[in-house]
Order: sequence, then C-alpha cells, then structure tokens
Amino acid sequence: MEVGFLGLGIMGKAISMNLLRNGFKVTVWNRTLSKCDELVAHGATVGGSPAEVIKKCTITIGMLADPAAALSVVFDKGGVLEQICPGKGYIDMSTVDHETSIKISQAITSKGGHFLEAPVSGSKQPAETGQLVILSAGEKDLGGIANPMFKGKGPTMLQSNYAPAFPLKHQQKDMRLALALGDENAVSMPIAAAANEAFKKARSLGLGDNDFSAVFEVVKDLKRSS
Repeated sequence: MEVGFLGLGIMGKAISMNLLRNGFKVTVWNRTLSKCDELVAHGATVGGSPAEVIKKCTITIGMLADPAAALSVVFDKGGVLEQICPGKGYIDMSTVDHETSIKISQAITSKGGHFLEAPVSGSKQPAETGQLVILSAGEKDLGGIANPMFKGKGPTMLQSNYAPAFPLKHQQKDMRLALALGDENAVSMPIAAAANEAFKKARSLGLGDNDFSAVFEVVKDLKRSS
C-alpha cells in the first residue's frame, strides 16, 4: 500500500521517515520542495500537489502547522478535495480547532472519502522513535474514547443508576495506590490526583458501595454549584 504525506516539518518528516523504514511506499509533498530531498534519498517519491498525492495513494496523511494551512491543503486549487473519492482516506494529524476539523471532515466525506482526525501527543523525539500517542476519531469513533465502557455506563449514569459492577470505594483505593506509586518514583500525576479527589468526595457523599460511575454525582454537584 502506498501512503501519502503532506507537510514535512519536524513532525511530518520524522513520521514519513518511519513509514519508509517500515517498508511503506511513501509519496510526499511540501510547499518548500527542498524539504522533500532527504526523504527522496531514503526512497520516497514527490507529488506535485496534494491532489496528485491523493490520486496516487490509498491513504494520505496531513501534518500541517495550523488551521489555515490544514484548510488550504484541502480546499485550495490542487488540494485534497480535487482527488478524494470512495476508496481513499485522509488522516489529518494537525492540531486544529474543532470547527476546522468538522469542515474538513464534511468536505472529505461529501466526496465519498474516509476521514480521521488524529492529532498527536508528543514532539520530535517520540516522532523519530515511533512513540507518538495518536488521539484519533472518525466516522465510527472506534478510538479509546469511544470504548465499550462509555457506551455501557453512559445510559445508566444519565438515569442515576449505579448498581455496583465495581464499587467506587475500590476504584478510589486503586487511584490512591497509583498516586503513591507516582510519589515513590517522583512522577507528577495531576489528572489522577484530581480524579482521586472526586472519588473521595463521592465516598463522603455515601456512594462508596455504589458503582464507580457514581462519581458522576460529584460532577453534577459541581455543575449545580457553579
């Protein structure tokens, strides 16, 4: 399978190089063509425009600097939309605002193409070593955020039904152990600490024997008081 890549900044260049090292055929494009040279030396080919890359490749990835660049690559003359069609996919790894992502998604899918938004967590070194965390979502939203637990717990939480599958007091205990491990290894865990406080608050409300999803009552209480 041939993969296209649009945008060869620090991140895009590193990701493209990893694709080449792992045996993918890669066609690249960048506004400044000289940035393609190193990748060409490692076996990549160069597309004359984003549209040309889309035409040649089944899947094309974009890693652009900002929302304006992400939109330009898709909508301008010679852009992605000119060649996207059924059977082809576009993955936008740029970090952009919600409105930009929705606009690109609607344009791609209206032409029959498939779209994934896939911003990354990490910088140059994780990109070079293939260790970026990809936060992906698409038409069926099958990523970690759309896991079966959310689908199962969501409806019961909205009904304030907290029949215990895993007691909240045990979840808070697990959070406490995780934080202690972090302290032992000098690792800061602010999100886990905030979650632990929410579970402690839920226990103080007498919800310890309910399902751990009963922590939602704390969230509702905060919303009412704000």
